[in-house]
Amino acid sequence: MQNSTARNSNYLYQITIIGLLFAVLGFVTWLNGILIPFLKKSCELSDQQSYYVASAFFAAYFVMALPSSWILQKLGTKKGMTVGLLIMVAGALVFIPAAEARSYGMFLSGLFILGTGLALLQTACNPYVSVIGPIESAAKRISIMGVCNKVAGIVANLLFGAVLLKNADAIQAQISDATTSAATKEQLLNELSNRVVMPYTVLAIVLAIVAVIIYRSTLPDISTNASDTGDGDTDL
Repeated sequence: MQNSTARNSNYLYQITIIGLLFAVLGFVTWLNGILIPFLKKSCELSDQQSYYVASAFFAAYFVMALPSSWILQKLGTKKGMTVGLLIMVAGALVFIPAAEARSYGMFLSGLFILGTGLALLQTACNPYVSVIGPIESAAKRISIMGVCNKVAGIVANLLFGAVLLKNADAIQAQISDATTSAATKEQLLNELSNRVVMPYTVLAIVLAIVAVIIYRSTLPDISTNASDTGDGDTDL
């Protein structure tokens, strides 16, 4: 009875950890929807340039497709997820000097680094959904992870949208006003750009905390193709 209780407790702990990771995936991915209009205004981008915001992020998935598998084979899945989160921390921190310099190129670099870490994290955590519990309930766990992902994405849009895009249209109208001096225009653009500093600093701190949680967790190291070969045993 005690062994059964311990296994159930460990299972709930592990599924909570994986749910947290899927929430991170959704939160960071959906931020692109806010960053596109924000960077278009703060960096004075054309429509074409603003589309590169999402492209820089998702290009990392293409670049990391094969390296992710190799990295996970070398480090193991748990350490691989930790490294992925720390790469994302680095990407979030790039937004601080990018905002201060109002550098479009640095913003794209930060997005690419975030996408690189996210690609590694996603490659590592996906197999866990099948192997940390009974295989017959894997579909239910996949549904739960999908809910975690989407809810976190909605929260990301609400939180970051409230910070980054607050009164953005009014500021844009003031910047576009022919009577606004060049110095005032520059000041407004800098103030708008610096709005990302606080939320991305907080994001970096949260990601670092999650990395520590993952590193110290009881999640087992699994093969990245374990979802195809595993028997659902949580004591791998």
